[in-house]
Amino acid sequence: MENTRTRVRIITMLAAAILVCAGFAYQNYRMAAQYKEALEVSYLRAMEDLTTYTENISTTLTKSIYTGTPAQLNALTAKLWKESAAAKTALSQIPSSRFNLENTYKFLAQVGEYAVSLAKKAENGQEITEEERQNLLTLSEYAENLEQSLLNAQYEVRSGRMTIGAAETMASNMGAEAAPDLAEDLAEFEEGFTAYPTLIYDGPFSDHLLQKEPEWLKGAEEVTLAQAREKAAAAFNVDSGMMRNESDEEGQMPSFTFSFDNRTAAITKQGGFLSYLTDPRQPDHTSLSPEEAVAKAENYLNWLKIPDMAMTYYEIADHILTANFAYQQGDVRCYPDLIKISVAMDDGGILSFDARGFLTNHKERELPSPAITPEKAQQSVSGALTVDSSQLALIPSDGDMERLCYEFHCQAEDGQQLLVYVNAETGAEEQILILSIDENGTLVI
Repeated sequence: MENTRTRVRIITMLAAAILVCAGFAYQNYRMAAQYKEALEVSYLRAMEDLTTYTENISTTLTKSIYTGTPAQLNALTAKLWKESAAAKTALSQIPSSRFNLENTYKFLAQVGEYAVSLAKKAENGQEITEEERQNLLTLSEYAENLEQSLLNAQYEVRSGRMTIGAAETMASNMGAEAAPDLAEDLAEFEEGFTAYPTLIYDGPFSDHLLQKEPEWLKGAEEVTLAQAREKAAAAFNVDSGMMRNESDEEGQMPSFTFSFDNRTAAITKQGGFLSYLTDPRQPDHTSLSPEEAVAKAENYLNWLKIPDMAMTYYEIADHILTANFAYQQGDVRCYPDLIKISVAMDDGGILSFDARGFLTNHKERELPSPAITPEKAQQSVSGALTVDSSQLALIPSDGDMERLCYEFHCQAEDGQQLLVYVNAETGAEEQILILSIDENGTLVI
C-alpha cells in the first residue's frame, strides 16, 4: 500500500513539474511572439515613413523641374533637403543586412544636395540647363520606382506573405521557416541604377568626390578578415564570434561588412577603419538631454581614437539625436572631413556612424595663412546682417577643391540666423547657408 502511495506522489509531482515546464515554455513562446510582433510593427512603421518621404520627394522633384523663379526653387529645395534627410533616417531603421543598399542611400543623399546646388546656381543668376532639368526628371522617376517597391513590400507584409527580416532569427529558433527579407524588394530597386545620371555638383555626395581615392587610406596596410571581424565586434561591444561576414564592398573604399542581430558594420580593407555602422533599433522614449547624447557621441569618437573633431550641429527626430562633427586643424574647421553619429536618447547607444566623408577627405594639410583680415572679409557680408561671431573654415567646392574662408555667424533683423563664408584670400563671398533652429536642433539649408 505504501509503495502504491509513493508511486502516486511521484507521478503527481512529475505531472506538476511537466505542467510548470509547459507553462514556462508557453510563457517564453508568448514573449517571443510578442517581441517578434513588436519588431514587425516598428519596422513596418519605418517602411511606411520611408514610403511617405519618397512620395514627397518625387512630387517635389517634379515641381522643381517647372519652377521659374529662384525664390520658388529655394522653397522646394528646403523641402527636398528635409524629406531626403528623413528618408535616410527611416532607411537606416529597416533591416537590410543581407543586401548592399549603397545605391539607395546614395540616391537619397544626392536628391537634396543636387537640388541645393541648382538653387545656389539660380540665385547667382545662372540658368538651369536642359541637362540639369532632365537630371531632376530622372531623379523623380527613381523616387517613383522606390516608392512602388516599398508599396509592394508593404502589401506582402500586411497580407502575411512576408515578415520583415529582423524577426528571422527568432522565428528560426521557434522552429518556423525563415521568411524572406524585406531587402529583397529593395534589391530590385538597387539593381535598377543602370541609367542613373552622373551628378557633378558642389556637395559631399557628388560623383566626382565619391569616385576619388580616399585620402586617409593611402598607403595604409591591408587587414585580414579576422582582424576586421575583431574591429567590427568591438564597434558593437560584442564577441567577435557573433559577427557574420556578409559580403565585401568594392569601389574606391573596399571594405569587409559584418552583421550581428540586424546591425551592420563596414571595416575598410586598407587600414582597418570603421567606415560605417547601423543599428535599426527604434527608441520609444527620451531619457537623455541633448548635451548628454552629444557627450555619448564624443566619447565614441574618443574610443575610436579620432581626435580633434568639433561638433557643428545636431538634429533630433524620433528619440534619436544625429550629430555632425568636422575635423579641427588648429583654428581652422575643416568641413570636408565629416563624421555623422546617431545616438539613441533612451540609453545612449550608438545607432549609426558614418565616417566615409572623413576617410575620403581627411589628410594633414598645409593650410595657407589668410591674405586678408577678418575685418576686411566682413566688408563682403551684407549690411542687412549682424555678425555675431567668426572663425576660419575650410569648405569644399567644385572640382574637388577646398577654399579657406572666414565663417561668419550672422543674424537678420527678423531673427533668422545664417552662415556666410567669405574667401580668406580674395574677399569674395563664397557661400550662404540658412540655419533652421528649433527645440529639435539645427538644420543647415
